[in-house]
Amino acid sequence: MKKLMIIVLVTAVGAAAYVAGSKAGRARYKQISGTASAVWNDPEVRKLRARVEKRARKAARKLG
Repeated sequence: MKKLMIIVLVTAVGAAAYVAGSKAGRARYKQISGTASAVWNDPEVRKLRARVEKRARKAARKLG
């Protein structure tokens, strides 16, 4: 169920970025994607992603 929610969320965000980019032009799209990239690569976000991945792997091992 959570996997489905993640897929839906990623699809919705991608669609919104596409629409915003196509309406505002290439420059706006580059600005949006640059901001998303900056957030994704932020050191604090990287730490959080690593912690979440570690916990997910641990939970998967318990289940499997």
